[in-house]
Amino acid sequence: MKINLLHVTEFNLITKHFTRPTSSTALGIGDDAALLRVADGVELVVTTDMLVSGTHFFADADPFLLGHKALAVNLSDLAAMGATPRWATLALSLPQADEHWLSEFSRGFFALAEQFYVALVGGDTTRGALNVCVTAMGEAPRGAALRRDGAQVGDDIWVSGQLGDAALALAHLNGEATLSEPDFAACASRLHRPEPRVALGLALRGIANSAIDVSDGLLADLGHILNRSRVAAEIAFADLPVSDALRPHCSQPVGMRCLLAGGDDYELCFTAPPANRARLAALATKVLNLPLTRIGVITAGDGCAVRAADGSVIDMKATGYDHFR
Repeated sequence: MKINLLHVTEFNLITKHFTRPTSSTALGIGDDAALLRVADGVELVVTTDMLVSGTHFFADADPFLLGHKALAVNLSDLAAMGATPRWATLALSLPQADEHWLSEFSRGFFALAEQFYVALVGGDTTRGALNVCVTAMGEAPRGAALRRDGAQVGDDIWVSGQLGDAALALAHLNGEATLSEPDFAACASRLHRPEPRVALGLALRGIANSAIDVSDGLLADLGHILNRSRVAAEIAFADLPVSDALRPHCSQPVGMRCLLAGGDDYELCFTAPPANRARLAALATKVLNLPLTRIGVITAGDGCAVRAADGSVIDMKATGYDHFR
């Protein structure tokens, strides 16, 4: 059922779909601003992501999955900083007040929020083209947050999980690749329902020298670490972790692009000293049950060389998603 915005109020929508009791705030939704209790000895970690219809998701996207993803991409940023998620705000621009859409969106949003004990403490709604903007806040012990500028020459480069599946799902939808039904379903799940690696980010404090989440493509996001740390990198293409769905496409341009420059992975890429390899192996198998793969090394200089099995450098024209390119 669709209800014209003239027949409902913004505050009714907020109260009905987005107001939940919170125990981690001095004051939550219902006032001009929230009051947050930040623990002594910690730093507040804040991130914002905007999802725009037609750019980040299709106009007919499943609202439950969109609610999940809107929060997940922000929690992924907190994970990359080694922060514990605590609070979020949500701003929605809506073409109309569709009660079913709002109910499903909020259900997806709060399902993930409850998984990570995140309290929604404020936001805004307005009429306009469909856009979703979430600001997420977390905490990290003072001086312990992971950053992009800490990579050291000699560090190993690692990634979690597998890369390229989300981009492969999009390539299938755009007619650039052909997947079987089961393979597409698996890849589409990675595209629409990413898993923020919060537990990994917390575990990497004191182990990793730098970290970032892979949202715009491996080369683009690793490039941010290299630029901020003023170092270079070499990556072994054969060592990149790929799924069974992507593997047959890896020798083709579309597969290479998905793997190296595809967005929406929301895995963590991080660097760590070689001395920490055993700790990371134990973390992957005994604690997180999450694959962690060593894919390269930090070197002196600038830029990133992706090497084929024969040692030659793979020439990649695309490095990742850029809104203005």
